[in-house]
Amino acid sequence: MPAGYIATRAGGIMASEDNFVIRIHGRGGHAARPQMAVDPLVIAAEIILALQTIVGRSVDPSDSAVVSCTEIHSDGIRNAIPSHVEIKGDTRSYSPQVQSLLERRMRELCVGIAAAHGATCEVEYTHEFVPTVNWPECVPIAIRAAQAVVGPDNVDGNVSPMMISEDFGAFLRVVPGAFVFIGNGAAGTSGSVPLHNAQYDFNDEILPIGARYFAELVRTRLPA
Repeated sequence: MPAGYIATRAGGIMASEDNFVIRIHGRGGHAARPQMAVDPLVIAAEIILALQTIVGRSVDPSDSAVVSCTEIHSDGIRNAIPSHVEIKGDTRSYSPQVQSLLERRMRELCVGIAAAHGATCEVEYTHEFVPTVNWPECVPIAIRAAQAVVGPDNVDGNVSPMMISEDFGAFLRVVPGAFVFIGNGAAGTSGSVPLHNAQYDFNDEILPIGARYFAELVRTRLPA
């Protein structure tokens, strides 16, 4: 985002983040005798594929969600079928309703698939961040202040939501407000590296813009 550009939107602007650990308990055995085992790797593969159907078949197409399996571990070796497999990952969504749906469907699929193969399964599901949902009545205030500071051409009042997460969403559940983005630098310019990157460098040139923006909010919204 160009340095000094300001963007926001009404409603969901950033996603929830929930982490999960799926533990599959089968029966290990020698790789040459799979009939004597309950292979948790095969079960894990089926679960990973099934989890991708949650977004496509359980979430309303007008909503957005992500289910990502990012790690898989076992206690096996090259010539042995493991006894246990662990799958890790996270989910993201823009509303508490979809957030709950993802967890419920994940538990149902994992337990059901494991049972169908004669194994057991447990799902550890932790809620890390709630969705960041801007209050609609606060967004016009934020937009007007931004336009007063950087001009209408440098303000996007309906920016596309992002699947990143932010703990500011917890405040917005109880206190009216709005989250805004201030550009740190567009591609090819200073400050263009994303935040969660080893090469990130805050662009000091946007400090006056941010300060003027907050001062404008105070000037226009708080009693004299």
